[in-house]
Amino acid sequence: MATTVSDERWRVARTALAEQTDRFLDLVRATPPEAMATADWSVADTLAHVGSLAWYYVCLVDPEHPPLPVPGLHRQLPDVTVDTVADLNDVLLRHLTEREPAALAGQLRADVGQLLLACGDRRPDDTVPWLGGARVPLAGLCAHLVNELLIHGHDVARATGRPWSVPGPHAALFMELFLAGVVRHGYGRLIDGGAPPSERRVVVEFRSAYAAPVRLMLHRGRMTFADPRARVDARIDHDPGTLNLMMFGRVSRARAVLTGKVRVSGRRPWLLPGFLRKFRTPS
Repeated sequence: MATTVSDERWRVARTALAEQTDRFLDLVRATPPEAMATADWSVADTLAHVGSLAWYYVCLVDPEHPPLPVPGLHRQLPDVTVDTVADLNDVLLRHLTEREPAALAGQLRADVGQLLLACGDRRPDDTVPWLGGARVPLAGLCAHLVNELLIHGHDVARATGRPWSVPGPHAALFMELFLAGVVRHGYGRLIDGGAPPSERRVVVEFRSAYAAPVRLMLHRGRMTFADPRARVDARIDHDPGTLNLMMFGRVSRARAVLTGKVRVSGRRPWLLPGFLRKFRTPS
């Protein structure tokens, strides 16, 4: 796993963000805003949620950008974990009351444009503070927003029977640039909880056709990059789109495995569930 993000991967991340924003907005424009995208969110709510992230990310890279109108937000963010991020989303949506699709779409497009502009002359490994005290590199910030667009695009499309693909090259950025990025630069309290600390080292390698392998080690409750010479306990060969949908609870683990889109191998694969209880995302 490279210790820095190449200029080429940085370019890919920004291009992916521009393209997936266009795709997502085209999908939402063709969908009734009152249709339910999830059990709790309408299409308009989903658009507002994605827009809140883009707004927040512009604030991270441009201090002059108007802040989100949420009292005390900056005091809440350091305590957020993957298990409480849903509560934060609820707070944001209660304060961001706009649900008119054209207004929300225009704001999202403008904020993504501003984010890309602000990132244009900065290095991909420059970091910004994120939820739970994590430090996220700018390349990871863009990759995270790409993933949000892909996951929530999946929600909107599934609810309305419209086609929606989660392309592997863009989905792979989430593991390569965001998840690996927060492990490299510090994840703070973001993944507190999960599996109890153990003296047993567990090494898991994630491999896809679209990015360099990511080899991680869980030891004593801490997630780090594994030494390249370390023996792998479990290996996950995957289609990035399916893996991301699985990690965010949109596809079951059984379905992901049975379709062959996620394949587990290695000398001690039974250690993988414990690893994934720690290395997890909101689902």
